[in-house]
Amino acid sequence: TISFVSVLMFIFIMWESMSSNRQILFPTQTSNSIEWIQNLPPAEHSYSELPTIITLKYPIVYFGS
Repeated sequence: TISFVSVLMFIFIMWESMSSNRQILFPTQTSNSIEWIQNLPPAEHSYSELPTIITLKYPIVYFGS
């Protein structure tokens, strides 16, 4: 009986999640940490400390030679 109730709850949750038009909880922007760019599973001891990736709002322009 517990299995049957669990299956019914699962079906209801899946149906409700697909039929409702709620806003997505997670942002569409990716993380600024390199750990999410690495292949999974990452190589052991790839970094002693995780470097931070920054995104510049404006590109860097160099004038002169």
